[in-house]
Amino acid sequence: MNWIGKLLGAFFGYLAYGIIGAVIGLFIGHWFDKGLAHARCGGADRQRIHDVFFRASFSVMGHVCKADGRVSQAEIQAAESVMARMRLSEEQRRRAIEAFQAGKAPEFDLDATLDEFIGVCRRRFDLLRMFLEIQLQGAMADGQIDAAEREILLRIARRLGISEADFQRLEALLTGGYRRTHARETGADELGEAYRELGVDPKADDAEVKRAYRKLMSEHHPDKLVARGLPEEMIEVAKERTQDIQAAYETVKRSRGMR
Repeated sequence: MNWIGKLLGAFFGYLAYGIIGAVIGLFIGHWFDKGLAHARCGGADRQRIHDVFFRASFSVMGHVCKADGRVSQAEIQAAESVMARMRLSEEQRRRAIEAFQAGKAPEFDLDATLDEFIGVCRRRFDLLRMFLEIQLQGAMADGQIDAAEREILLRIARRLGISEADFQRLEALLTGGYRRTHARETGADELGEAYRELGVDPKADDAEVKRAYRKLMSEHHPDKLVARGLPEEMIEVAKERTQDIQAAYETVKRSRGMR
């Protein structure tokens, strides 16, 4: 069907202006066909990203959870919690569990799985970052990231092209949310955790705090991530992250009297 634009363009161009109109219509139709082909390719590309992202997320999560030699009940519940938030169908849930189990197997090839994921994502850094965040969430399900899990997560980050500094920033962002919630419940230093979650120093001025907040919100905007190929089932995970960022920002704003 890559000729339909050329055919229609030439036909209607000929009816309107004869041979010259047909030539012009053929030229216009050619660009129409190229645009149509590109749109189809883009749709196929997003579907491919969707499928690989979904499978890799749960298989790598299983691998990370097994890093310390066993998969705890808390880690299993974390994986199930992600599935529940994604509102998976029975078939999707079955595939997610199969992927999680495959990741726990001794023969699981982590590098090959990551390379396939990197290949379909190309340079979409926000998807790579979101993938790593999901793995961090799974690892923190039992309240901490142990040494074995952290080593695997750092290996994943390096394979994805994410620096150790960026990894530490993501880790601070996620652990800050957990700690801030705990601090609020126990009366501990909620404000300090909010600053850590935003990745800014308490001595930073208001403008710097706002820039950090806006940058984080832009990086985690669910609509942007879905447009780039994030599985729509995972949009709730992205929404929760923006809610955490918003809550941390509101905590800092109140303490500073910012508008």
